[in-house]
Amino acid sequence: MTRKLGNTRLVIATHNAGKLKEISALLAPFGIDCVSAGELGLPEPEETGTTFVENALLKAHAAARAANLPALADDSGLSVVALDGRPGVYTADWAERQWFEGAKGRDWFMAMGKVEGLLCEQGEDVDRSCWFSCVLAIAWPDGEEAVYEGRVNGAFSWPPRGKMGFGYDPVFVPQGRDVTFAQLDPEEKHKISHRADAFAKLVAEQFAG
Repeated sequence: MTRKLGNTRLVIATHNAGKLKEISALLAPFGIDCVSAGELGLPEPEETGTTFVENALLKAHAAARAANLPALADDSGLSVVALDGRPGVYTADWAERQWFEGAKGRDWFMAMGKVEGLLCEQGEDVDRSCWFSCVLAIAWPDGEEAVYEGRVNGAFSWPPRGKMGFGYDPVFVPQGRDVTFAQLDPEEKHKISHRADAFAKLVAEQFAG
């Protein structure tokens, strides 16, 4: 039986403010005291995995060992059907600036533009179906772990629309909607997102009953 988190302090293994905000909001009803890896000054481990599960576990275990606390890591990304599932696990890498491009950090508009450019190369009738994946991994300092996977289907839209959300949210239109994730109220997005899907599975095992 999977260990329960209980009323404890939990490290959110991210330096991404957008992810921290979303995950903390989802955990708030359960009385979990969240602190980010960034706030604790923990180093970001190199994401050497080739799947979302591998990278999420890598980050969760690194944070749990460093902080001696349970840690929750998220690895998520956008997969586009016409691009054979790319960028997928390399979603964030597509937004990474190179040394010759000036300021460090991630350029999400550039990343969205890369996807659009590759789709345009395939013509006007290209399949714009895509999906967001999310893996939530919990790790304890003694090495125990638990994994929860979520997904939301949608379509890649251009140009980007909306100022809420983060990452590729401005170009992702969830199935059954006509607005992007970045145009949805955060509370509405939390109900239907890939992260919400994974989180519902986490809640069912960690907090139900």
